[in-house]
Amino acid sequence: MEPGRWQREPRPNRGLPLPPRDIYLAPAQRKYDWLRIAVVALGLGLFALLYLLPHPPDAVDPQGHRFALTREGQASLALFVFAALWWAFEVVPIGVTGCAVGVLQVILLIRPARAAMGDFLDPAMWFVLGSLVVGMAFARTGLTQRLAYPMLLLFGERTCFIYLGAFATTAVLALFMAHTAAAAAVFPLLMAIYPLYDEGRHPTRFGKGLFIGMAMTAGASSIVTLLGSGRAAVSAGFFEQMAGRDVSFFAFSYYLLPLGWALVLALWLLMLVLFPPEKRSIVGLRERLQAIHRKLGPISGRELVTLAVVALMFLALAIGTFAPAAAPHKSAVVVAAVVALFITGVLKIDDLEAIPWNIVLLFGGATSMGLCLWQTGAARWVAVHGLALWANAHWLVFVLGLALIVLVLTNFIVNVAVLALLLPVGLVTAPYLGLSPEVVFYTTLSASGLPLLLLIGAAPNAMAYESRQFTSREFLRAGIPASAVVLAVLALFAIVVWPLMGMPIRL
Repeated sequence: MEPGRWQREPRPNRGLPLPPRDIYLAPAQRKYDWLRIAVVALGLGLFALLYLLPHPPDAVDPQGHRFALTREGQASLALFVFAALWWAFEVVPIGVTGCAVGVLQVILLIRPARAAMGDFLDPAMWFVLGSLVVGMAFARTGLTQRLAYPMLLLFGERTCFIYLGAFATTAVLALFMAHTAAAAAVFPLLMAIYPLYDEGRHPTRFGKGLFIGMAMTAGASSIVTLLGSGRAAVSAGFFEQMAGRDVSFFAFSYYLLPLGWALVLALWLLMLVLFPPEKRSIVGLRERLQAIHRKLGPISGRELVTLAVVALMFLALAIGTFAPAAAPHKSAVVVAAVVALFITGVLKIDDLEAIPWNIVLLFGGATSMGLCLWQTGAARWVAVHGLALWANAHWLVFVLGLALIVLVLTNFIVNVAVLALLLPVGLVTAPYLGLSPEVVFYTTLSASGLPLLLLIGAAPNAMAYESRQFTSREFLRAGIPASAVVLAVLALFAIVVWPLMGMPIRL
């Protein structure tokens, strides 16, 4: 509407309010979203059907022990199907579905309110919240760009090493922040340097490999530290409660840092095979990056304070690794860093209000869902029923089979929801196959960060698509061999590398 188009001529004020200067027309009536309504109804219908089904048969393990599925356990399975469907199609915000998970447990008397809703304030959730804020501090102060440009400069102007530089930069940033934030920091840098390769920004093999590889390595690097993704902290919380073993910050990275970098290197080599660059080098890239980097100016006080706070945070987390009895819980350490960032003025009230609460509530709901399946015995019942599939199989077949299921499902369902069901089932199944819970935990968690088939599988996938360098079909064609590479690397680590590092594999 043009400004002033509906203005009226001023009239004498006779004690009445002045007439409105603008006339706002009511919005057109929206059409019903019938697909959304159908999915909402389907989710509720499947929940009611599974909840009201006759009592299923008991599960019997190889030792002859019987496990009955209680009414609460049956309700928790129905609740998982309902939540997974709503999460997959996002018929309501994913955080709202997470809240529904907790509320329905209380209404249907599946678990007490203190347990069902208290999981939203589990220490793992505080770690997720803290890691999001620490990543926000890196972005707000400009530290992400200050770290990214020198990293890209290190790898020179040859296109094959530009691939590696982009992937390594994403991986390094994911050490300190969520992988989505790391990809969001790297993506505009790649968009800025790509015109030096092709001024018209037309799709090229180099463009496909650069952006598809960036998205895939964002997932691979997200498994390296507990700061790289919320699902890592949530899964560590599952493992601590179900296996009864603490997962310290550096013990977690001890096993996954080599795996994450091995995946980054493997995906780099795969991109060179699938999308060999048309040109051997990009002339002038180094000067362009140096010019952009100079615009950042000298390092600011806020950046120095952020670096100091994060350094102290890592020091405190290290104390927890090497002297557990003398250190606070890792969640308290990360939240203390958040408090320090606000006290020092690095972050303001607007930053607090910018926290993605939708994501926080999603992880809270998934935590509540996973612990519900565990505490009601539903996870054990499912696991024992599924033992027949693995009874005579090699342990590696089970490990890779579970990883493959996770790799596929995370392309359709939120990864933390997949972990909420499959991680408890895997941890229950492992002792029957003579496996340690560690190998199941680390392989399942690693696979959950690598939805490499569909653009909707992860935010970095959709972000990379904005480059307009590839189609969804091309991403899928690249994702199939990439998923095979992931399984091969996981097999290598489970058989050779992790045992050499001291991880128990067999009981």
